[in-house]
Amino acid sequence: MLNLLRDNPGARKKGKALGRGIGSGKGKTSVRGGKGQTARTGVALNGFEGGQTPLHRRLPKRGFKNIDKVIFEVINLQDIQNIIADKKIASNEINEEILKDLGFLSGHNKKIKLLGKGLLNSKISIKVHAISATARTAIESLGGKVEII
Repeated sequence: MLNLLRDNPGARKKGKALGRGIGSGKGKTSVRGGKGQTARTGVALNGFEGGQTPLHRRLPKRGFKNIDKVIFEVINLQDIQNIIADKKIASNEINEEILKDLGFLSGHNKKIKLLGKGLLNSKISIKVHAISATARTAIESLGGKVEII
């Protein structure tokens, strides 16, 4: 019966009570050592190694973060074709504002790059920051226009 279930004898052991007199073996300083900063509550000495130079200072710095890095938001030809097929745009002129309104740009300060994945069946005029060679030839073969911003 469920109400008679119990742990095996000795399965659960109580932790030793701290700070309960010298006779307990864990009295006085209660295993905190002597006086000073670490004997107090709320001590945060992460990375402190007793005066030895900490590991994070002994190891050499690695890497580099380029603050001028250009981050591109990638759009494929099939995405443009889907926009046109779903009649989400009025004209065949596509620019940054239209793509932003349609949710293709996440965040700000990102540039748009058009890649040539998929098929395009419509003549379009598009303004982007960068374009692949296959995407450019696909658009221009249909009589479309590409403008680099």
